[in-house]
Amino acid sequence: MTRLFAKLHQADRKLFMKINTGLHRKFLNFLLYYATHLGGATFTISACLISWYFLPRVWGTTALMSLTALAASHIPVAIAKKTYPRLRPYLALPDARTFRNPLKDHSFPSGHTTAIFSVTVPFMILFPLLILPLLPIALTVALSRIYLGLHYPSDVLAGGVIGTLTAFGTVALWP
Repeated sequence: MTRLFAKLHQADRKLFMKINTGLHRKFLNFLLYYATHLGGATFTISACLISWYFLPRVWGTTALMSLTALAASHIPVAIAKKTYPRLRPYLALPDARTFRNPLKDHSFPSGHTTAIFSVTVPFMILFPLLILPLLPIALTVALSRIYLGLHYPSDVLAGGVIGTLTAFGTVALWP
């Protein structure tokens, strides 16, 4: 079992380095540096509140579901960050690239990825046509976290799973 975890950890680091150092282009530096903020607290909370207040009722209700999923999803994220204190890749891997103001808290799981999936998935469930624009946005935020040197692919995968499951649960349990 230990060898399996060692191989998975090695594969995680290898994929991280391919994305973090192998994909670097001037345009991607610009795009992904700004796209990553779509998963941040300021944007996700504001987008949900503005959507709830200004959009028609059915969209507003979905925005409230998203806001609820966002809040609920950060409970397992906080627990996981305390339980599995993993160094961020740019701190652990000397060749990793990072950008301005890198985070210094724990890496696992990705909170930005959790947030973007918890906010977009209720809209994708209730309005399937929105999968076309929202899924690429969510995946871009997830990719940006690796590209910017802040998370390993497994951090991002865990964040996506947590956000998606929380969103599904919120929609399923909504009164």
